[in-house]
Amino acid sequence: MNQPLPPLNYDGSYTFLAGMTIDADGANGHDGSGRGAYGPPGTDPLDYLANAGHEGNWWGIVTVAGRPVVQHAGDPAPGYYISTTSYQREGLAITDPARYLDSATELFIVLPNHWRMQAAGIVLGCRAVVHDSETGREIECIVGDFGPRSHLGEASIALAKAFGINADPKTGGVEEHRFCYTFFPGSSVDGYELQPA
Repeated sequence: MNQPLPPLNYDGSYTFLAGMTIDADGANGHDGSGRGAYGPPGTDPLDYLANAGHEGNWWGIVTVAGRPVVQHAGDPAPGYYISTTSYQREGLAITDPARYLDSATELFIVLPNHWRMQAAGIVLGCRAVVHDSETGREIECIVGDFGPRSHLGEASIALAKAFGINADPKTGGVEEHRFCYTFFPGSSVDGYELQPA
């Protein structure tokens, strides 16, 4: 079932309540761990490979001629696949791990894929604010990735850590709807560009 786009707020933003699951996409070892989000047998990836797709239909990793691309010596996580995000830095090769937001080091949220076309304004790369009703903490970030149409409340590893919750993509997150997510289409953040759909 598609999650409906929330009503437009007076200031042009959209707000929804949800829990927080952990999105490993884009984690390519820039945190110095040497581990990537996904990897072939014999590696110790942060997340289950099934979350990046499967042979013949990969959506979360870079492929060339249908085959997953492995990071080489000199890359942040040699031996691991290059994980992607919807947000991409232009001017870098698709096989450059730095092209994508790194979930382990950058603060971003994930929205249902269809919202990018329904919202008024550019969503990808726009400013977002997440508020934790349990602690009162509020953190600014961006919309950095799109996910399943039916899912709400997903955040990067770095954002989950900033809130002090279990940030393990396999076992972490919070089910309770204690997080208030607000995103501001068309509003940019220093260091990031708005990226039209």
